[in-house]
Amino acid sequence: MRQPTKAIICAAGLGTRFLPQTKAMPKEMLPIIDKPVIQLIVEQAVAAGVTDIIIVTGSTKRAIEDHFDRSDELERELREKGKNEKADQIESIANLANFVYVRQKGSPKGNARPILNAMHLIDSDEPFFVFFADDFFRSSVPWPIQLKEAYARTGKSVISLIEVDKKDADKYGMVQIGVKESDRVFKLDGIVEKPGEANSPSNFASVGSYLLTPDILPIIAQEKVGIGGEMTLADSLNELAINDTVYGCFIDGIWHDTGNQLKYLIAVVDHALESDEYGEDLKKYLMKRLS
Repeated sequence: MRQPTKAIICAAGLGTRFLPQTKAMPKEMLPIIDKPVIQLIVEQAVAAGVTDIIIVTGSTKRAIEDHFDRSDELERELREKGKNEKADQIESIANLANFVYVRQKGSPKGNARPILNAMHLIDSDEPFFVFFADDFFRSSVPWPIQLKEAYARTGKSVISLIEVDKKDADKYGMVQIGVKESDRVFKLDGIVEKPGEANSPSNFASVGSYLLTPDILPIIAQEKVGIGGEMTLADSLNELAINDTVYGCFIDGIWHDTGNQLKYLIAVVDHALESDEYGEDLKKYLMKRLS
């Protein structure tokens, strides 16, 4: 069974919730302490065996390309000042993977559009990862590895799942759970995009990490328009689940969405508290501040 070595990262959004900060800096470059969100995603994908990162961007995302490129002048200056460890760290970013950049184009828009734009870079028999560039898991076992293990077990497309309060079902693609494959892996009987509390089939939500088999590509290529006038990945996955099989994997980890200010702050604090260097001091400060 062919193993996934490519990942598509959807990074074309405007980040309007973070204006004016995102006027000049892409939202995917917002730092989680000292690393941008998108680098965390890339590192975890590489840990799962990904060698080729396809980043689907927009016209204001040049900073992403610069970040994953070599910076000879900066590296040289750091080494001249004896900061070799920092220079090595900067150099290693460009060596994480082979990076390919694709400009998002076409309409209707939607979160399936980046996959359609990058489709020509995926072989007809090749499974591939898809990540949204503003959400990720903090997990002891990288979450792409967990998806990969579920794929190895089933041979089918696998999506990441979390449990949410049903009142938030208008924010997610909500799934209907079917046959249990293992403790964390279930066959999906369907996916409904943002159905609302009354119409949600469960309290289990699909979030932005996928390991997809290539049989979803012809479905996406039909460019079907769903609710809201957009091409949604949930609609394509739902069709695949009806005609074939899709599995959901409950990720063992803490999911973070950096798509708005509060959730971004939570992600930063969560990561900072895990730091061996300053986590304990931050905890003491927060306890003092809150008291």
